[in-house]
Amino acid sequence: MDREESKRVIEALLFVSDKPVTVETLKDVLSEKSVGNKEIMEIIEALNAEYASSGRSFAIREIAGGFQMLTDPVFSKWIAELYKRPADKLRGPALETLAIIAYKQPLARSEIEAIRGVNVDGVLNTLEDRKLIRTRGRAEGPGRPILYGTTNEFLVHFGLKSLDELPNLKEFKEADLDFIKEMKKSEVINKETGELEVREAADPSTPAPADNAQTVIEPASLAVDKETKDEPRET
Repeated sequence: MDREESKRVIEALLFVSDKPVTVETLKDVLSEKSVGNKEIMEIIEALNAEYASSGRSFAIREIAGGFQMLTDPVFSKWIAELYKRPADKLRGPALETLAIIAYKQPLARSEIEAIRGVNVDGVLNTLEDRKLIRTRGRAEGPGRPILYGTTNEFLVHFGLKSLDELPNLKEFKEADLDFIKEMKKSEVINKETGELEVREAADPSTPAPADNAQTVIEPASLAVDKETKDEPRET
């Protein structure tokens, strides 16, 4: 199989697939030892160059660890007319809950409710039904509560290569998103008093918590040192 034939086979595979296809899968299907990962990546780049130069309405995108042929978002309203179905959008409560899970995973239902201030049983069921979240084991401690995290379908839904592509929290308008403010707090138990304390998170580069505090809800990158607790808080 020469390079041109390999290119057309890869194009056909991506065209018919309804989910991202990994480079390893493409290589296995081609069954050609001479076609390696590097060559497959070069072929995908060549295909995209062809599409761009001819002004096509689609391209090959890298999402969720694989590649998928996707239409340009500018054509979404016409595609929606073709299929005659409501837009697949997440509304307020579901989107807020999903954002909390995405940024602080894995975490338990009680931790999500502490941030949102409302019961989230129904929302969690909805997100699980849509395969955007899944259980990630159980936490240590009383009752061994179930921990939740995002799925590969979450990456596909939002067109992300990995969780590293999530926007930095500082990019949000925090004045309009109260739940984002809550996510940037750290809950600790003071070993001297035994009381639960809620502290504003410092910059991720600050040292770990002081010796007299033990993190209970762990946003590890948001730990607060006792020497910084009197500094002006982020607004």
